[in-house]
Amino acid sequence: MRITIPKQALLESLQIVMGAVAQKNTLPILANILLETEPTAIKITATDLNIGITHTQEAGVFEQGSTTIPAKRFLDIIKEFPNEDIQITTKKNNILLITTKNTVFKILTIPKEEFPNIPTNQNTQTLTMQQNTLKQMLTYTAFAMSKEETRYVLNGVCMEIQLKHLQIIATDGRRLAIIKKPHKSEVREGQTIIIPAKTVQELFKTLKEDGSVLIKFTTNQIVFQIDNTTIISRLIEGEFPNYQQAIPCKTETALTINKEQLIPAIKRASLLTTVESQAIKLHLTKNKLIISKTTPEVGETTEELEVVYSGAELQIGFNPTYLLDVLKSIEEETVEIEFTGPEKPGVLRIRDEYVYIVLPMQIT
Repeated sequence: MRITIPKQALLESLQIVMGAVAQKNTLPILANILLETEPTAIKITATDLNIGITHTQEAGVFEQGSTTIPAKRFLDIIKEFPNEDIQITTKKNNILLITTKNTVFKILTIPKEEFPNIPTNQNTQTLTMQQNTLKQMLTYTAFAMSKEETRYVLNGVCMEIQLKHLQIIATDGRRLAIIKKPHKSEVREGQTIIIPAKTVQELFKTLKEDGSVLIKFTTNQIVFQIDNTTIISRLIEGEFPNYQQAIPCKTETALTINKEQLIPAIKRASLLTTVESQAIKLHLTKNKLIISKTTPEVGETTEELEVVYSGAELQIGFNPTYLLDVLKSIEEETVEIEFTGPEKPGVLRIRDEYVYIVLPMQIT
């Protein structure tokens, strides 16, 4: 293999695939990335056996070939080169030369044959949608994924691929986020799959505001083709909870407020929370919201906001993080949050396509 590629192009390609490099592994090869030439490009692949990312980048190809190289060391070397063309050449005895005008690195490599094959299932269904639509759906839901490893089926987002709609759901047992969007693809049959959190994180890095994404899926694998990047992921095995029964009926008793007023008020109250005392109090009266927090041995704070509210007087407690996560994720400037009682969940809805449900906390 002998190629020439601009430093910046190579650096961007490496940064795209690095998320799939195994951080802790028993196989040394999983700490490597695979370099392969195409007629006018270089293809870079990384995998930890659960997720694989491949990125193709245009390059000057003078000799075909392939090899694997330690990912982090290769990235660190490329970062330190000046902003000019880099030549990469394979030599005998598993040596890779990385050279610029005045610098030469010789790095030991491992042959391609030891790099694991990334399986691709041909019996797939496909779905095409806009990248910005999928990114918005993940933004509105992924923050609600569980981080507790004991609840492995909640450590990702549930994707329900229906004949005319795509629905994404995430929950950690204390909050639930659901978004639904139409699609025009010819899906043969509906399917429910759970995408791991790590794959969701890599999608966030890769999805852009323009262009489309091709999604291929089976019962145990999903593939996202995004421009010249391919993300292949195993799916989480197990049954996602029946979330439908947790969605309350819509009520007219709702608080309406500009979120740019609400976010800083919640942040200020959250400054007095502790691990033992997390809940802030929302006190609702006619067209008034009082946000307060009292923590023994720390202090107290109270803030009054003008809102639109005509329901019964109500005092309810929430984890401020669970409110801030959704308010910072959605694009809408004005929000409506439904309340039906001090022990009932708060519900934020956006038209007929989004619902966020958050359980209250006891006010101490």
